[in-house]
Amino acid sequence: MFRFLTAGESHGQCLTAIVEGIPAGLKINLDEMNMQMARRQKGYGRGGRMAIETDKVDILSGVRFGETMGDPVTLRVVNKDWENWTDRMSVMGTPTWGKVTAARPGHADYVGVKKYDRTDIRDILERSSARE
Repeated sequence: MFRFLTAGESHGQCLTAIVEGIPAGLKINLDEMNMQMARRQKGYGRGGRMAIETDKVDILSGVRFGETMGDPVTLRVVNKDWENWTDRMSVMGTPTWGKVTAARPGHADYVGVKKYDRTDIRDILERSSARE
């Protein structure tokens, strides 16, 4: 069975994925993966942030010498712009910015706020971004 789990926020430190069910011995081409990441960034309607971020995949586990080992594969995409968002996205501490309270039309903001009973829409919009 093939399963995956993602974690992280669009403006957080990084996005991660754990992919399970990949058989051992599968050749991995990291250059091809990163080329596909760059291709994703060229889609229609991309904002100015695309000029800041150059998404690059780091393989953290499950691959050895370019081949899968049969255990889960962990992937990471580091957010280069994280330093500019630490005051709004810090894991610990006290918020220094006001809450986001206006839902964006056509996004998951309103539904997510209701589903998870949150008062700050940023909690939702960070996970429902195009990078996810």
